[in-house]
Amino acid sequence: MYFNKEEFQSKHQNHGRLLVSCPDQPGIVMAISAFLYSFDANIIESSQYSTHHQEGTFYLRIEFECPSLTEKKSEMETSFLEVAEKFSMKWKLIDVQNVKRTAIFVSKQLHCLHELLWEWQSGDLMTEIALVVSNHEDARPVVENLGIPFVYIPANKDIRKQVEEQQLQLLKEYDIDLIVLARYMQVLTPDFVAAYPNQIINIHHSFLPAFVGARPYERAYTRGVKLIGATSHYVTNDLDEGPIIEQDIARVDHRDDVARLKKIGQTIERSVLARGVKWHLEDRIIVDNNKTIVF
Repeated sequence: MYFNKEEFQSKHQNHGRLLVSCPDQPGIVMAISAFLYSFDANIIESSQYSTHHQEGTFYLRIEFECPSLTEKKSEMETSFLEVAEKFSMKWKLIDVQNVKRTAIFVSKQLHCLHELLWEWQSGDLMTEIALVVSNHEDARPVVENLGIPFVYIPANKDIRKQVEEQQLQLLKEYDIDLIVLARYMQVLTPDFVAAYPNQIINIHHSFLPAFVGARPYERAYTRGVKLIGATSHYVTNDLDEGPIIEQDIARVDHRDDVARLKKIGQTIERSVLARGVKWHLEDRIIVDNNKTIVF
């Protein structure tokens, strides 16, 4: 079983999602509900959160069904501007049947790539995996065996600018919506990150903010920690400092050497990255400065 785009689009025809953040005040939910009702939309799922009911920020994710949504979407966006202006909203209206296209970047360690491919094969990763990009050839057989384009682009810090020019051109050609760094061991430049704001998800092999940067398992072993973890986060120009999406941990002790820590950690990395990617694809994440609200 693979992710079936046509089946997904048929199932989610006329399904929309509305993501909102704004200063909290009375009347927000009523105004949004009235707006959706005016377009004959039926709310399927609604989640909300406020940091403070008087002085805080209000966040909302609504999934709805609306007859002829694709034809109405432009009119709905124009109409919603009045509501958004009244409440000083940041917002996004999404037509769910427009399946997101994903590019996976990977180096030599393939466990996170394998997890994403397995989730996609089982039909649980609702995206088109448009291509896999790597600075090594190790992943080519498994990727091409699934009929996914594999692009090998050697990369190192000395040719980073030229490499990223090639990569950005590829991403444009393949019309990519999301980039997943599945243990891609190269630092991205500010220009690359700026081209895809909050559209690049990385997996860091430590429970951030502990052990930022390289060799976290070795540093965790030296420090004698009793818990290790992994963190999926959006990429920003500050290394491993982007908005955190998901984290998890496992208990370890003095008997676990570096090799054992890495083995335990790889299992955590796989699940934490997969969950973060799924939530992004399902539009469950609202980014606010350097934090995330995950519904």
